[in-house]
Amino acid sequence: MVILKFGGTSVGSAERMKALVKLVSGPERKIVVLSAMSGTTNTLVSICTELYNKQPLKAGEIIDQLEVKYKEEINSLYSSDTFKRKGEDLIKNHFNYLRSFTLDMFTVNEEKAILAQGELLSTAMFHYHLEEIGINSALLPALNFMRIDENDEPQLNYIEKNLDAEIAKHSSINLFITQGYICRNSFGEIDNLKRGGSDYTASIVGAAIHAKEVQIWTDIDGMHNNDPRIVSKTHPIHELSFDEAAELAYFGAKILHPTCILPAQKRNIPVLLKNTMQPEARGTRISNIEASEGLKAVAAKDGICAINIRSDRMLLAHGFLRAVFEIFERYKTSIDMITTSEIAVSLTIDNTKHLPEITKELEEFANVAIDMEQTIICIVGNLPKNKSGYGFKVLEALKDIPLRMVSYGGSANNISVLVNSVHKREALIALNKGLFGYL
Repeated sequence: MVILKFGGTSVGSAERMKALVKLVSGPERKIVVLSAMSGTTNTLVSICTELYNKQPLKAGEIIDQLEVKYKEEINSLYSSDTFKRKGEDLIKNHFNYLRSFTLDMFTVNEEKAILAQGELLSTAMFHYHLEEIGINSALLPALNFMRIDENDEPQLNYIEKNLDAEIAKHSSINLFITQGYICRNSFGEIDNLKRGGSDYTASIVGAAIHAKEVQIWTDIDGMHNNDPRIVSKTHPIHELSFDEAAELAYFGAKILHPTCILPAQKRNIPVLLKNTMQPEARGTRISNIEASEGLKAVAAKDGICAINIRSDRMLLAHGFLRAVFEIFERYKTSIDMITTSEIAVSLTIDNTKHLPEITKELEEFANVAIDMEQTIICIVGNLPKNKSGYGFKVLEALKDIPLRMVSYGGSANNISVLVNSVHKREALIALNKGLFGYL
């Protein structure tokens, strides 16, 4: 079986949904994972914001506007009166459900329920479209099998058992449709896999059923060697190892969700990145290959906070680093980069939710300086430790850029540098010229 995931732009309109039919047709058994229509999740977040702010009338206005958009898409998606009515009933039920939240107190659990509506709508709409044009398919409700534990990790054994049970209900069906992003938590409540979670859903589902391949369909022809939104000359990379792709995804490559690689890698299931708009393009294949040597791609991660922790005592005094790391552990705040000197340690985080508390505890035994608006630039490839020149090549390309931190040697797959975000664009362009020969 093959998993095909389509993002918001791929299901962003009635015409885009119709275009998917050719991609999902054929005799091979498939599970199609769909995101919400583009813009929907952002709008649902806005509705939640107004409800948290005790502005039910404003929330109602946003709901009304979104409903108008969906009614227009329903009218374009279906041709028969029968299916137009089915579509209208679908929209009516979901939007009446959304309006019910404007009548009472609003909590985080209700927010999760609201955010789930986008995927529930897109999958039902596409399922109806397939039904109207005579293609047999079955809906697999993600809320019946997708579950995370108290640490927000997928419960793979539970998912395997319950997904198999859902599939077994439709033994004669070759095409299944399910929701990306949404799940239940360890209490059985509606929850989600966070932004970009549809990629994660596809990878988890692929791992659960031991799929032949997981295909991630987006609006770009594979993973590029640099950010095409900033750098004018980039090219898709046709093959990457799991480790290379994981580094690029974590450090900012927007085409792939950072958590997507691990479930597929654990079960050795190739991941293929394809372009919905240009399905004939080769795309990028991520697998358990022996990666060719060399620098392959650059990614950038914004919104980074750099923290310099300076001790009055020797840095390597017994217990110092442990005390530092325990603070970040307590606040469940991950560290991206770290460098040390004799009396100081510098590190970066991308989640500043608990920064005031972290800073207060660090200041009990050290001087703390914080730099906001930083960017990590990650240069990825297969960089054997016994080969020289890679570090020099990166630093030579960045010779005119002020570097806040440099990290090299922790992995055989990346060299990372930290720059002030104002230098991000010129750094990416400089690397494109220095590493790949493109101006």
